[in-house]
Amino acid sequence: MLPLAEPAVYCKDSNRRGSYEHTEFTFLGYTFRPRGVRTKTGKMFTGFNPAISKDALTKIGRQVRSWGLHRRTEVSEADLAERINPIVRGWMNYYGAFYRSALYPLLARINAYLMRWLRKKFKRLRGRKKAHEAWTRAVTARPKFFAHWAWVPGVPAVW
Repeated sequence: MLPLAEPAVYCKDSNRRGSYEHTEFTFLGYTFRPRGVRTKTGKMFTGFNPAISKDALTKIGRQVRSWGLHRRTEVSEADLAERINPIVRGWMNYYGAFYRSALYPLLARINAYLMRWLRKKFKRLRGRKKAHEAWTRAVTARPKFFAHWAWVPGVPAVW
């Protein structure tokens, strides 16, 4: 028995016209769809490019939440880094190969959990201003301590 045929996907980009029912598909955790792309000269156009799929992002987000980083105040930051860096580095290497900016919200969310951990672990950093200053000092002094700081070093917007 032959498998059911998948619907054809129209790979729409800047050079193609018309509207079609299926203009994206997901394969190996990537969603291929029309996206804005910049040429080497800075000109923008539409290309049919991959980025992390919504399902993969949701699955990874659930895994990050299950770690409960903000509740692990009994461990040091070195222990946290040792535990999460190999996993996060793997996600960055796999999903960040194409359209890495799609990963930035997830990495910022990890930063938010780390900020919550910092504020719970150290009483003197409970205030937002002091926590912000401590975060900035840590990232400046050790920009590669956590793997994802290479891409998203900033203080999380929500924490």
